[in-house]
Amino acid sequence: MFIDTHCHLSIEDYEDIDQVILENKKAGIDKIIVSACTKESILESLEYAKKYDMVYLTIGYHPSEVNNINKDDINVLKKQLLEEKVVGVGEIGLDYHYGDDDKESQKNLFREQLSIAEELNLPVVIHSRDATKDTIDILKEYKVRGVIHCFSGSYETAKEYISMGFYLGIGGVVTFSNSHLGEVIEKVGIDSVVLETDSPYLAPTPYRGKKNSSKYIPIIAEKISSILNISLEEVSIKTSSNANCLFDLKNKM
Repeated sequence: MFIDTHCHLSIEDYEDIDQVILENKKAGIDKIIVSACTKESILESLEYAKKYDMVYLTIGYHPSEVNNINKDDINVLKKQLLEEKVVGVGEIGLDYHYGDDDKESQKNLFREQLSIAEELNLPVVIHSRDATKDTIDILKEYKVRGVIHCFSGSYETAKEYISMGFYLGIGGVVTFSNSHLGEVIEKVGIDSVVLETDSPYLAPTPYRGKKNSSKYIPIIAEKISSILNISLEEVSIKTSSNANCLFDLKNKM
């Protein structure tokens, strides 16, 4: 059985949510952690967590939402984080890919949410795009641990995050022919990895370019199994243990 630690689940992307859940179970997916990172998606995802046993949530405001969030929204988020089956804060972080005109506003929003996570003793799921140094510097200001979502950095960066108490979220990119992630995973080992899809985005080979789904987690696991020369069962057991430990899933039934 596998755990998808990061996916997105919305009627906007999937016409039949019941069918998505059924397909996940058939593929051997035990739990999925839905990342809801806009005001609208948080409300939608809270309903899925109530309806489906396998659905857990991390909630928070994505850096792209920085101009849509005010103090009242932060206060609402803090209350929503206390909801049953909410297991972390995220995805939150910094994204300078399209420029850094709102860099300071992003940093402020990031810090506000890290402070809440620290106060509530919740793990964080970090989005960092073209902002590695600022992300690391800000994370060091807080006593938090969590996952570096969609990690694609160097071995040196991986070591830095791991030393700070973070797991690397590894998804479909590891199966791409032009990816160097395999070299990093080979060095850090399975103890520092959790599986994710980021569905409906970043589908693994051979589905690259198509709509992703948590049901493709075994493909990612098989690739990691091959890289580390360990059994698929070991990948399943260890990555699930990592996720259960970090997000305290066994106590969130």
